[in-house]
Amino acid sequence: MSSSPRSQDDPAHQDFVDEFDGDDLDPTVWVRSYLPQWSSRAASAATYVVRDSALHLMVPVDQGLWCPDDHDPLRVSGIQSGVFSGPAGSTVGQQPVREGSVVREAQETRWGWTPRFGRLEMRARMDLTARSMAAWWLVGLEDQPDRCGELCVVEVFGDAVTPGDAAVGMGVHPFRDPRLRDDFAAPRVAIDVRDFHTYAVDWTPQGATFTVDDVVIRTVDLVPDYPMQSMVAVFDFPDRATPGDEAQAAHVPSLVVDRIGMGRAQG
Repeated sequence: MSSSPRSQDDPAHQDFVDEFDGDDLDPTVWVRSYLPQWSSRAASAATYVVRDSALHLMVPVDQGLWCPDDHDPLRVSGIQSGVFSGPAGSTVGQQPVREGSVVREAQETRWGWTPRFGRLEMRARMDLTARSMAAWWLVGLEDQPDRCGELCVVEVFGDAVTPGDAAVGMGVHPFRDPRLRDDFAAPRVAIDVRDFHTYAVDWTPQGATFTVDDVVIRTVDLVPDYPMQSMVAVFDFPDRATPGDEAQAAHVPSLVVDRIGMGRAQG
């Protein structure tokens, strides 16, 4: 079960853990749509179930495209632990689709879980093909324009998965934060992503250390220093489909999250 969400300034954010023990997502924590300001809550709604103490995100074959007029073909089921946008018709909003993107549906500001520093963990497994991807990343609230950096904890593309390992993306993207620099890599890690693994980041003012199952994979020394919300999603890219591969076309990409939140301190 989840602890109560707090305001973005409350240090009790350090206590938050969601183990998905109920039968649905906590609406005070999670927005059940993916960047809805650029589309709408309804058009960007995730396909998911909460069962057996886990969140199951999936992209069924009949799920519609996300922002089809503004983005390359993409289908996504994603949730996020906060949301912020300006009014409809403005260009104010988190992670714009492109430069000059216009808000289509204004969002009521919500800070469900927006930590600033700490050890963050997600125990999860994923089922992907060469045309799909799953990820957990944190983004700035963008209530101030330069609070927009990204801290990516795990990003796995199905075409980078082999029977013995997978390329696991992790690091920092600055976007429009002038204090950051791009520091992202996808080292190969000897895991089967179809099994549960714990993906984590120890995030401090001095930098971030990324781990998989408590094994240090990489570090960065320049990180965002403001509250950030979590983005958890699984994607399907129809234009990456292998022609004639019926099994791939029928596959339903999924990301199953057993636990997400603040973890135990290391060291």
